[in-house]
Amino acid sequence: MAAAELYSQFARVWLPDAAEVWKPADLIKDFTPGDLTLSLQLEDGTEVEFKIDARTNNLPPLRNPNILVGKNDLTSLSYLHEPAVLHNLKVRFIVSKLIYTYCGIVLVAINPYESLPIYETDIINAYSGQNVRDMDPHIFAVAEKAYRQMTRDERNQSIIVSGESGAGKTVSAKYAMRYFATVSCSSGETSVEERVLASNPIMEALGNAKTIRNDNSSRFGKYIEIGFDKRYRIIGANMRTYLLEKSRVVFQAHGERNYHIFYQLCASSHLSEFKAFKLGCADDFHCTNQGQSPVLDGVDDAKEMCSTRRAFSLLGISESVQMEIYQILAALLHLSNMEVKDQSGDRSSILPDDCHLMVFCELMDVPRDEMAHWFCHRKLKTTTETYVKSVAKINAVNGRDALAKHIYAKLFNWVVDSINSALKSAAKQHSFIGVLDIYGFETFDINSFEQFCINYANEKLQQHFNLHVFKLEQEEYMKEEIPWTLIDFYDNQPCINLIEAKLGVLDLLDEECKMPKGSDDTWAQKLYNTLLKQNAHFDKPRLSNRAFIIHHFADKVEYQCAGFLEKNKDTVNEEQINVLKKSKFDLLLKLCEDEEKAASSTNKLTSTIGRAGQSQRDKKKTVGLQFRQSLHLLMDTLTATTPHYVRCIKPNDHKTPFTLDPQRAVQQLRACGVLETIRISAAGFPSRWTYQEFFNRYRVLMKQKDILSDLKQTCKSVLEKLVKDQDKYQFGKTKIFFRAGQVAYLEKLRSDKLRMACVRIQKTIRCWLARKKYLRMRESAITIQRHVRGHQARCYVQHLRRTRAAVVIQKNVRMWIMRRRYQQQRSAAITIQCFVRASIARKQYYKLMFEQKALIIQKWVKGWLARRHYRRTVAAIVLLQSCVRRIQAKKELKKLKVEARSVEHFKKLNTGMENKIMQLQHKINDQQKENKELREKLSVVERTLSMERGRQSKEMENLRRSEHEARAKAETLPSILEQLSFLQHELENTRKAKENLEEQKRVYMEQTQQVIGDLNMKNSLLSREKDELNTQILEQAQKLTEVTTNTEDTKQLEKDLSEERSRYQSLLSEHLQLEELHRDLKEEMNPSISYQSSSKCDHKRSDSNYSSNSSDFSLSLGSTEGEDSPIQTEDESQSTVDLPVLLKLQRKLKDLEQDKLSLWQQLDKKEEVQQEKAKEVEEQTAVARAELDLEILKRQELESENKKLKQDLNELRKSLTNENSELAPPAPGSSPYNILLEQLNSSNEELDVRKEEVLLLRSHMVRQEALKHKLDLGKLSNPGLMCHHFLLLLLRSLDIKNLNEDGELWLAYEGLKETNRLMESQMQKQERVHGEKCRELTEEMKRLKEEVELQKKLLNQSLFLPEDARIDASLKHEITRLTKENLELMDHREKQEKNIRKLKKHLKFYIRKVDDFEENIQQMNSGSAMNAPVKAVHITRKEKEKQGILEYKEGDESRILKHLVVDMKPRGVAVSFIPGLPAYIIFMCLRYADIVNNEQRVSTLLHCTISSIKGVMKRRGDDFEVMSFWLANTCRLINCLKQYSGDEVFTKHNTAKQNEHCLSNFDLAEYHQVIGDLAIQIYYKLIKCMEDIMQPLIVASMLEHETIQGVLGSKTTGQRKRTTSFADEGAITLEDLLQRLGIFLTTMTQHGMDEDLIKQVVKQQFYSICAVTLNNLMLRKDMCSWSKGLQIRYNVWQLEEWLAEQKMTDCGAKETLEPLVQAAQLLQIKKKTEADAQAICSMCTALSTAQIVKVLTLYTPVIEFEEQVSTSFITTINNILKDRAETSTLMMDSKKIFSVTLPFTPSSVALETIQIPASLNLSFITRV
Repeated sequence: MAAAELYSQFARVWLPDAAEVWKPADLIKDFTPGDLTLSLQLEDGTEVEFKIDARTNNLPPLRNPNILVGKNDLTSLSYLHEPAVLHNLKVRFIVSKLIYTYCGIVLVAINPYESLPIYETDIINAYSGQNVRDMDPHIFAVAEKAYRQMTRDERNQSIIVSGESGAGKTVSAKYAMRYFATVSCSSGETSVEERVLASNPIMEALGNAKTIRNDNSSRFGKYIEIGFDKRYRIIGANMRTYLLEKSRVVFQAHGERNYHIFYQLCASSHLSEFKAFKLGCADDFHCTNQGQSPVLDGVDDAKEMCSTRRAFSLLGISESVQMEIYQILAALLHLSNMEVKDQSGDRSSILPDDCHLMVFCELMDVPRDEMAHWFCHRKLKTTTETYVKSVAKINAVNGRDALAKHIYAKLFNWVVDSINSALKSAAKQHSFIGVLDIYGFETFDINSFEQFCINYANEKLQQHFNLHVFKLEQEEYMKEEIPWTLIDFYDNQPCINLIEAKLGVLDLLDEECKMPKGSDDTWAQKLYNTLLKQNAHFDKPRLSNRAFIIHHFADKVEYQCAGFLEKNKDTVNEEQINVLKKSKFDLLLKLCEDEEKAASSTNKLTSTIGRAGQSQRDKKKTVGLQFRQSLHLLMDTLTATTPHYVRCIKPNDHKTPFTLDPQRAVQQLRACGVLETIRISAAGFPSRWTYQEFFNRYRVLMKQKDILSDLKQTCKSVLEKLVKDQDKYQFGKTKIFFRAGQVAYLEKLRSDKLRMACVRIQKTIRCWLARKKYLRMRESAITIQRHVRGHQARCYVQHLRRTRAAVVIQKNVRMWIMRRRYQQQRSAAITIQCFVRASIARKQYYKLMFEQKALIIQKWVKGWLARRHYRRTVAAIVLLQSCVRRIQAKKELKKLKVEARSVEHFKKLNTGMENKIMQLQHKINDQQKENKELREKLSVVERTLSMERGRQSKEMENLRRSEHEARAKAETLPSILEQLSFLQHELENTRKAKENLEEQKRVYMEQTQQVIGDLNMKNSLLSREKDELNTQILEQAQKLTEVTTNTEDTKQLEKDLSEERSRYQSLLSEHLQLEELHRDLKEEMNPSISYQSSSKCDHKRSDSNYSSNSSDFSLSLGSTEGEDSPIQTEDESQSTVDLPVLLKLQRKLKDLEQDKLSLWQQLDKKEEVQQEKAKEVEEQTAVARAELDLEILKRQELESENKKLKQDLNELRKSLTNENSELAPPAPGSSPYNILLEQLNSSNEELDVRKEEVLLLRSHMVRQEALKHKLDLGKLSNPGLMCHHFLLLLLRSLDIKNLNEDGELWLAYEGLKETNRLMESQMQKQERVHGEKCRELTEEMKRLKEEVELQKKLLNQSLFLPEDARIDASLKHEITRLTKENLELMDHREKQEKNIRKLKKHLKFYIRKVDDFEENIQQMNSGSAMNAPVKAVHITRKEKEKQGILEYKEGDESRILKHLVVDMKPRGVAVSFIPGLPAYIIFMCLRYADIVNNEQRVSTLLHCTISSIKGVMKRRGDDFEVMSFWLANTCRLINCLKQYSGDEVFTKHNTAKQNEHCLSNFDLAEYHQVIGDLAIQIYYKLIKCMEDIMQPLIVASMLEHETIQGVLGSKTTGQRKRTTSFADEGAITLEDLLQRLGIFLTTMTQHGMDEDLIKQVVKQQFYSICAVTLNNLMLRKDMCSWSKGLQIRYNVWQLEEWLAEQKMTDCGAKETLEPLVQAAQLLQIKKKTEADAQAICSMCTALSTAQIVKVLTLYTPVIEFEEQVSTSFITTINNILKDRAETSTLMMDSKKIFSVTLPFTPSSVALETIQIPASLNLSFITRV
């Protein structure tokens, strides 16, 4: 492009300036080739002439368009030169307050000299995992890029941080390491990240010092390698240091300080552990007071000392070792105060009483005399002899300083080695990231050996940097497949060769150090002779022979040769070292041993030929050689890694916040290589646009016919028309590459096109406005005429209306006066009638009440008499029944005895059985004796009971007597009441007379003062109305205040509850994290876990929080045998949870929630519990009776068979012994005889078996009879009758004729004992009931006595009062009494209502039971009618209805949970089966364990369930469907436990059938909380899983994707080396985000999750969307524009529409988007005046002040017609918001999770209807 086109009128250029380096100017007229001057105008209006050299044509550099100013990347500028870079940095630093800027691959960081809130953990989380080129420049972006490249490419990385002192290198390196420590995850008590960060305060204390330019300047270079394992977690670190500034130990310039550790030690000298060091303040020591600046502003050295000590301890360095380090440092302080006295000649001495030397020797544990001697002497060795020579004072002082520097350097290196040992990891290092914090290029007035080494290192680093930048540029061109030529860049290899090559500066310096008489002057001459004419980078100063100049890449530097040799040798008196080696100080000996090892290793390499002195000098490496070797090692390390560059800039030398000195900034930019990067970029194609970006930006330059279907071809054709020179651009595969200045030219064309369009639009609009004004004026004239005429007509009509209105008003006023008088008279009559009727009604009420009281007393007396008669009749009947049954029993006994005597006949038939019968007879006699004894005992018990009964009857008589006395006293009350009524009647007559007199007086007064009364009445009416209004206002205000107070209290309680729940759930989440860390550690420690091979299914053991030793309900699963144990749990030795504390927290939360329940619900709950208990008892009784009936039938059956066998036996014996038989009996031994004998034996055996069965049945019947009559006996109030009843029961159940030796009598005795126990318990119960009744009667008597006494007292008092007062007192007393009685009646009525309700419930229950009983009776009758009485009875059970129970064998819990939890596939279950099926199955199994009353089963099943679900969480915690499925099922399990717990609060929505399924034996309330905690953990896992899925979609869909392309088509520029997300095929759109939310919602709904819980999940996701979007918005300057605000508001509207479609507008999700909505509005609102500032402050209530200021600061105009937000406007915003109470955080907490509330939702599914699918493989469990 021709210069004439660019340098036209109004073109903007940069002019050189001495003060500001560059200043802006505008061309006044066009430039034509050949002109020698340019006419320019400065910003202040001054016109200047710029001279142009005709040979070089040195035109001033052009300025970039305003649209490009302030970009994140300097290489994205159209014009790339020094003034453009400086101006862009200045705008970002001063105007936008942004300290970071990209320059290609380099991050430029400017020290703000102010603390900024941009390094919090939220910022780290915002950068973690993001595309850093999309974010604003930051040190975290560089760290994130290095970390991601390491994980992606598996290549080691390096971050090179450089800059001069005070530029912020150390802070940048520290924040980079902090980022790695945060984003990586490691484990351990003291994590590796903390230890790595703990090395910073130690190294700052020992290696940092205050300089003139920086208060915390690093006086050494360091390279820290942070090691990572295969999972990219930090496992250790290693540190290498370079060129410690040892001279600072003994010398500091004015305004500087020594190393921080010395001042920290002096500030802590008052501590007891430092008393032995004999320290004082820093001003007392020579090595700390030379700079005369011992104190740093804002720094407390004592606190810093504490931080240093904590860091030492954290790294594992013991307190004793720390004290040894401080002891050496204290010794160095005392050594600096040692004074050397000058004597004559070259002699010097130290005073014997030098206290500092004594303290030094004492601390170092060395002999004082020897040390003092060798400070003032030195040893000289020749070939044959050794001499000791005195030294002058100056040499002695230099020797002292050399020793101090040597000891400090050794101590520094030892501390570094200790830190490396502490950070060393035993695990294998997989990769590392190195952080290099090294000094930048330095040039001072006097430059010495240190500056030479520093600049040498920077030359090497700059060469490495240039090669890397060049390589990246060429790779970009090759990747895009565009033709390129070799870019010429500055190569500083000649300068490096000058320094390090053979016969270079360092080589000559080392050679001179080896010479015996080498000096700085001779070395300078060698440099001149060797290098002056051979190397262009070396030069000699004109006026000095002891200095040399080297032309570095940044600048030429003059070095003074003085001191080079001495600093390079770094010599120290060897005899002083030998004295130190004699010390017994452990740490000092270690330092000396390290030196000996280094010397010995070096000595092995030296040659043995030559003089001894020469070998002694050669065995030690020079400082230059050591530095060169370590630098080569560093460069090899950097070459093997991928480098990342951070260049720190010091903005000014006065440490003023956000102030930029242009000269200092340009000097550093030249030195750090930023401008070289710009130059390399400018040499190629610096501006790069994707085809989509180019099309969107410059679409205004195209015509409709130029737009083709192929976007790439469209861009090519348009660009060829706009730019004729094809060398100015190249077309790549995905981008268009432009030369420098071409983007500015395109921007100029675009601006011209837009300006012409604006002119055309203005022309059209002005025409439209003029025509509109004319039409409006014409319409206005017509309107005025119409309105005037209408006004005249309206005036006439108004006159007519007023006349008519006057007549109407007069009529109505007169009517109102007459109506008012009539209403007053009517009101007076009604009032009189009201009082009269009220009096009559009260009299009638008192009469009715008196009659009602009498009726009530009669009713209760008659009822009591009837009940007493009924009880006596029942007792007599029961006694009669007992006597009749006793007589029947005696008859039965006699009958049985007669039958038993028939056994004598068998004695005659078979003499062999006599012995056995005799034995049986003896046993019967013994048993009869025992029965007699038992009867005697029973008679004794009866007598005692009769005595007790007599005593109780006497007490009852006494009570009745006292009751009669009370009633007699109460009978006197009617006479008193009659007297009272008579007095009331007289009082009424008196009142009537008084009223008549007053009426006459009132009539008289009304006639005389009627006018005054009317006026007073009007006044009173007005005042009354006023008072009423005031009263109403006060009442409303009071009510409003009460409502407000109650609302605030309620809100506060809800807030406290939510905070408590949030804290509790955060504890749960932390517990889950610790649990996972524990599992990971355990897996690492035990990598091989044994699995059971029989099942062939390996499952990891799942963690459990419940230990069998610490909780009653936590049992270890264990593994069953064989294939029944596919699930294993972790060892019981794992760490357990403090369940008591956890349960206390849970109970506290539960109590807070249950405080809202009313007392009425508790009473209903108790009634339901009693009803359930009665129901259970009746069921058990019915079952027992049914079993008893069955046993009786079996017994009858066996007895009938037994009798039949006896008959057969008798017939057989008769046939055998019949003498009249025709056939003789068979002879013994014959076959018939043997057959008969075998039959007889088999019959005897069968008889014995039958007898045993009968005995067993009878013993069982005894128990069943006892159980059957337990409740019946409880109904018997007479203990004697109860005793008779049990006696008859025993006599009836015992069959005396069949007693034998098998223990039947013992069973009867046991039954009798059980009967006695029941009698005792019943008697105790009767005594308690009797006691309670006595207490009630006593209280009633006391109350009656008190009433009688009160009445007596009132009567006595009334006798002494006058008649009126007596009547009033009696009336008051009567009113009080009646009120009290009314209250008592109301209470009694409420109790009656409760009883009625309770009785109704019981009646319904008993009706249902009676119906069931009648059905059972009918079934039994029908069954008994059908069966024959002789045959064996076979009872068939009717098939029962399913009870919703799953029966399983003990030990099958693991099998059930394997199929139900571990192997469950949520997707199939959600589609095929009912929601919550696993939860229902587990609960049905739990019901079976409850039915069988097995606590072990209940605990094992629940524990296995919790452990299995946790195992699934661990293995598949990143699967959303799995987490959603088990969250829904866990909540359903909790709801089932609550719904069927029997608690009234949870069972009120149940059906009658569901209430029958409630748990009966166990209260699992504690498991509600435990399983609830598990559900909360699953909820947190679910939220984390959803966030991981949503994270990549949020930024791309909410910020980057442009839905409204027509409005947002003007995007600023494409960022360098990245592609922006546009609406192409692979882009993520908002529809993708909504689709993902829809999938989440559908999945949770299919899994049966509660609707309230789904709403909480949706609210959490919307908060995450808001937080991530807002955080990214505040970290991306290119997104803060008006058009992006419009896009965000549209996207938020889409989200709100989605909520409305899903009917979730009430879930609170919309409110969470409020900060994002306000941020979008802030981008769109006007931002100029103070009124705008007020509007912004009132609108942005959900944003903090820092966020508002950040958005305004980042606001970037997209088009030329917008303006940047001014600094004064931002200041106004700050002033308005300074009093707002809020947090100062900049970022929203994207990791925040709202506290979750698990709702209770009862299920309508009937358990008995649930079918178990065959696909679950649960055939081994049975439905019951």
